[in-house]
Amino acid sequence: MIERTLFSPDHESFRDSFRRFMEKEIAPFHAEWEEQGYVDRAVWSKAGENGYLCMTMPEAYGGSEADKLYSVIQMEELARGGFTGIGFGLHSEIVAPYILHYGTPEQKARYLPKLASGEMVGAIAMSEPAAGSDLQGIKATAIQQADGSYLLNGSKTFITNGWHADLVVVVAKTNPAAGGKGTSLLLVERGMPGFSVGQRLKKLGMKAQDTSELFFDNVRVPADNLLGGKAYENKGFICLMEQLPWERLQIAIGAVAASQAAIDWTVDYVKERKVFGAPVASFQNTRFTLAELQTQVQVARVFVDKCCELIGQDKLDTATASMAKYWTTDLQCKVMDECVQLFGGYGYMWEYPITRAYADARVQRIYGGTNEIMKEVITRSMGLGGK
Repeated sequence: MIERTLFSPDHESFRDSFRRFMEKEIAPFHAEWEEQGYVDRAVWSKAGENGYLCMTMPEAYGGSEADKLYSVIQMEELARGGFTGIGFGLHSEIVAPYILHYGTPEQKARYLPKLASGEMVGAIAMSEPAAGSDLQGIKATAIQQADGSYLLNGSKTFITNGWHADLVVVVAKTNPAAGGKGTSLLLVERGMPGFSVGQRLKKLGMKAQDTSELFFDNVRVPADNLLGGKAYENKGFICLMEQLPWERLQIAIGAVAASQAAIDWTVDYVKERKVFGAPVASFQNTRFTLAELQTQVQVARVFVDKCCELIGQDKLDTATASMAKYWTTDLQCKVMDECVQLFGGYGYMWEYPITRAYADARVQRIYGGTNEIMKEVITRSMGLGGK
């Protein structure tokens, strides 16, 4: 295999320490969390105490000023373990960066330390019942009132960390007549009158992830909670587009790590499982299938590692991130399907990690922008405009 050169010894030491954290605080409980539909809130506090939240944020705001590779390691290890209920990545590497990059000094000081400590859990509310990948089609509105506050109305769905969320970055139209150019981001806190959390959604996979509906009924959001203040009013769509490459790369990172884990589990299984008196691994079909999958995952890892280098240099463009997201998640679903087949009947039993990984993988091709949308983004970068 090609040796990875992305990580330093310090990075690998961090990997070891985070693995120990997972073995103690996550692995023994994750199956139970899948049954209840959400992880215990305590794991957020413990992660904050150990410095595992918002690691890339400045020290002044409770972070460690770590490079993004520490977050990459965290994403890889959670994916490798199949711990899909843990929403640290979205909290630390999507919600917090929005506040860091676009927030006012007061917003940064107010929210980032609480996100880093785990006192607050963060979510971002983009998708709506009738608007998923098409962010310009959102219907939620936030109309400014005479006192400067914004009256927020609408609903959001498929919101990761939605059940636990104390702080939600809400995408809404502050100037509905302007379409995408009238979109802003608002910081909505749990407890604001009119803000309610709906049911936890029952999903095919990721059963421990507290995905919820959110409802906003005449929520009066203070003017100070417009992300970035007046300077960023009606500029929310631009902010979203700027952050999407990193969001999509995060999905690809998890896809490759989960795919490699599935191959490793399958290799171990086919060595032990016997059919017609011989190990399943002794059959050419088994060996060739695994050889093909390992080759494809190796290719994907090299590409994603290069994208990680680029994101660290602020050079990852939207089209390349879209390539990584669509190709690795398509591959992830292929790997899971082939590995389940090699497990035979046991591949259909929920107590086997491969079964849960198979169910968890399917959404990867949908969220963060569907893979069909990724292809549209790529073709436009090639000068092939669609409708």
